[in-house]
Amino acid sequence: MSKYFFHPKSSCMQILLVYPPFLDERPKDYDVKPLPIGLYYIAALLRERGYQVEIINWYNLKDLDLARWTFSALKPDIIGFSIFNANRWGAIDLARLAKEILPETRIVFGGVGATFLWEHLLNHFPEIDFIVRGEGEYTFLELVEKISTNYSLSDIKKIEGLAFRIDGKPHSNEVRAFIDNIDELPDPAKFFSFQHVISSRGCPWNCIFCGSPSFWKRKVRFHSPEYFVRQLERLYRKGIKFFYFSDDTFTLKKERVIKICQEILRNNLKITWQAISRVDCIDEEIVYWMRKSGCLQISFGVESGSEKIRNKILKKKISLEQIKRAFNICRRYGVVPRAYFIYGCPGESKKTIKATTNLIKEIKPLSLVCYILDIYPGTTLYEEFKRKTGKGDDIWLERIEDILYYQTDPSLSEEKIRRFGKQIHDTFDKFFPKFIETLNLIDKKELYPFHADFLTRLGMTIQYGELSERPGIPKKEILAERLFHRALQYYPDQHAFLGLGIIYQKRMNFKDSIKILKEGLKYFPQSEELNICQAVNYMHLKEFKKALKHLLPFDKSPEAMLRAAACYEALGDFKKRDEYLIYAKSLQKKINPNDIISNNSV
Repeated sequence: MSKYFFHPKSSCMQILLVYPPFLDERPKDYDVKPLPIGLYYIAALLRERGYQVEIINWYNLKDLDLARWTFSALKPDIIGFSIFNANRWGAIDLARLAKEILPETRIVFGGVGATFLWEHLLNHFPEIDFIVRGEGEYTFLELVEKISTNYSLSDIKKIEGLAFRIDGKPHSNEVRAFIDNIDELPDPAKFFSFQHVISSRGCPWNCIFCGSPSFWKRKVRFHSPEYFVRQLERLYRKGIKFFYFSDDTFTLKKERVIKICQEILRNNLKITWQAISRVDCIDEEIVYWMRKSGCLQISFGVESGSEKIRNKILKKKISLEQIKRAFNICRRYGVVPRAYFIYGCPGESKKTIKATTNLIKEIKPLSLVCYILDIYPGTTLYEEFKRKTGKGDDIWLERIEDILYYQTDPSLSEEKIRRFGKQIHDTFDKFFPKFIETLNLIDKKELYPFHADFLTRLGMTIQYGELSERPGIPKKEILAERLFHRALQYYPDQHAFLGLGIIYQKRMNFKDSIKILKEGLKYFPQSEELNICQAVNYMHLKEFKKALKHLLPFDKSPEAMLRAAACYEALGDFKKRDEYLIYAKSLQKKINPNDIISNNSV
């Protein structure tokens, strides 16, 4: 029992919150890179109470020497790890290292992965001292308060939502009730900057592949529109202009969503954002206000074209008509509808994959993400897996992130799953030009600037974004060119002019590039991008003095100054060339290289 008695800590105790690394390399890390929003809320609550808290994002940490140096330098009294199933081993490795360096430091695991495997983790990993189960803010705060003072086992047993060991055996206190009014939590935007925001907690549905029903008990609680928009405004004032609204279903309450959108407009927040929704929680009025307030994309879990897989097996509970309607509304209002599909499900076959590819052709998504069905703790699918196989949580002693369902189903093979995935992706790529050609935007003049923006962004995404990385999409440059022209029929959009200027430039058609950029510069004479692109046209034509007229006004731009130096060299003025080279390098040193936009095509 003596392990539960400690000397008092000072009020300046150091707390470190860590997002640990994942096991597997990912070709794209956008789904795991962002810090869990819960870490920001916990840290904000602690800071408001006077504790010193730091957050570290080590999602892609490769070198444990960096962690060793960090732990040694900061000497935290408490280290909290935010756990998903896929990064639990990263946390375990870091916890062992921390205990090696700082044996008295308390190690706390929390998050969905720790909540569902709390007993397993305490049974097998002695470096873990405590586990926060469920919603973590007040459980973690109370634990920190106890560690700050003399405390006993009886004190720890009073903390709801906490798990730990008694006589070496895992023990969990009473479950902590959810926070009724989440507006009472301090706004993390007062202390931190972040792009992934959330206006609600929980989801009322019961999909078998998702841990939300077990974690949030199918109960949804909402921030008020005022709280949420105030948070957006604080982040906007810090320079953040693009956001991911990470609610499980942002549009669950229509009146509330519209109020949020209207408040964004009323506060003149010039932001853009993406959201997640369900096809049965969308209508034209909602999408109208979302688009007006900056929404660019809505992601929908369609899951499968097979009604049996979608609703009877995965328990998604959405109809074909609801899917078609939601995608049509988004396409009409100039919001990218992103479709999420899951394949490799129970009962998956050539027939069900054909139903999925047919659905893709029918709903015409403008973005597509596909996942192979995973099995994770906390899901209905996992409980079924344990019942069928007789296996328990000790399967997670293997250094694996997850279990793919098809690996447990004799009727499915890896080769078959790969073929299914290829069919889905090939269908999207092949028919994507038709998805673009059949866009029929709603004819509302107030939305014309938004339509121009939508079409331009699609063109840029095809040329330079995620769609450019899909080799199966045919004639991407021609598609983009048509989108830019169509955008300009609605409204003069700076990037539509730029997109066309670059396309013509790449074709060595400098005459048409100069012509379209001149038109653009009538509307946007101060545009650095348009001017530099125009300067490059003149440089190709060896009209260097004309090029300089477009470059010299942008004396804070390293790219413009480097091109100006090249112009002076071509004109034989080597003194000015050297002056501008030195000046450009001095500008580069002042700017983070990652923040410099370099357009290699111009």
